[in-house]
Amino acid sequence: MNQRIVITGMGWVTPLGHDLETVWAALLSGASGVETTRHFDATTFPTRFSAPVKDYDHNDYVKHPELHVGVGLNTSFALGAAAQAWAQAGLNGYDGLDPARLGIYLGSGEGSLDFENYVASNLAGWDAESRRVDGAKWAAQAKQSLQALVEIEQEPNMPLTHLALEFGAEGPAYNCLTACAASTQAIGEATEVLRRGDADVMITGGAHTMIHPLGVTGFNRLTALSNRNDDPLTASRPFSADRDGFVMGEGSGIIILETLEHATKRGAAPLAEVAGYGSTADAYRITDIHPDGRGGAGAMRQALDAAGLKPTDVDYISAHGTGTKENDSIETKAIKAVFCPDGDTAAAPPVSSIKSMMGHLIAAAGVCEAIVCALAIRDNKLPPTSNYGTPDPVCDLDYIPNEARDVGAAGGSVEVCLSNSFGFGGQNDTIILRRV
Repeated sequence: MNQRIVITGMGWVTPLGHDLETVWAALLSGASGVETTRHFDATTFPTRFSAPVKDYDHNDYVKHPELHVGVGLNTSFALGAAAQAWAQAGLNGYDGLDPARLGIYLGSGEGSLDFENYVASNLAGWDAESRRVDGAKWAAQAKQSLQALVEIEQEPNMPLTHLALEFGAEGPAYNCLTACAASTQAIGEATEVLRRGDADVMITGGAHTMIHPLGVTGFNRLTALSNRNDDPLTASRPFSADRDGFVMGEGSGIIILETLEHATKRGAAPLAEVAGYGSTADAYRITDIHPDGRGGAGAMRQALDAAGLKPTDVDYISAHGTGTKENDSIETKAIKAVFCPDGDTAAAPPVSSIKSMMGHLIAAAGVCEAIVCALAIRDNKLPPTSNYGTPDPVCDLDYIPNEARDVGAAGGSVEVCLSNSFGFGGQNDTIILRRV
């Protein structure tokens, strides 16, 4: 039996705010969540700005704060997003859930790193004369400065642990970290867990922060981050010819999934249906995506096939749209391969990238973009690609430049949305949401 899987709750903690409607309004208005980096001193870095979560405390959301003392930022964000989703799904006070049938599938990355103490241990152990690390000296300093709880809480699996504690989830439990595709993959795989009958309800999505010295250093060395320090608010320019990289963001998005039958029985209102999921690997290079976009095109085709839909059924594409030269041109090529096989770009649906406003949330990016698709279906409105200035001949689709599009006001509706997430290493994941 091919069970229909629906979203009944959504929540997010993002650089643009931490409730559903505030962030959605900000996206539709083209607001920016970017500012000078404050998580650490970035004055000597090529990129000195980022998109952090602001004015947020997970203790404002959780029922059991004593269970979450000392959590990393990844877990902190996930707790707030999950509490919102849980409440919207009507699960507060609901006693009909079997804990063994409540599962979690996240695509989460690391939380805040104890960078200063880590570096202090490395420096203490370094023997300049032998040009080696003296393990005994390193361990002595590490024992003095590193704290076990802090080290544990920075791990990618810890958001899952804390969500299980908060909500009493004793069912299937998974976390994947397939780079920027992680939370889209988590949604797709959580859908399959429900379809095969292993759970009644799944908490899914992701959380991540890489606004720390190691994260920013890595992406700077890959030349993937924008260096537009003189104009950080408009630094993220997906699909524009003058794009020079993405802006590092952070946050979490969580959604509640269940079978339509289960949701109907308990009187929950479905927000959208997860109609299709596709996942491929480029098998090309460890950092570059295949230049022909074959992996991304394959994931989109898989998702369409799983949903039983044709390309002409799709009303909107939430692009991966990072703002790097390579990603945007190749994603455009992949979209055209699926939606414009005859070369007529007018056949493709409108496309936009919310990373132009909230930055790139890395492992948490995909789920936030899926939430955008559900809201687009609800309101018949499409968010813009902000900061779009100069058309690029190789990026020749309708990117909804700079201003949101009110499809409903024009007499139309948004029935089907497709969301892409492509990760370093050639991981490609696509999900399709449609109106229930």
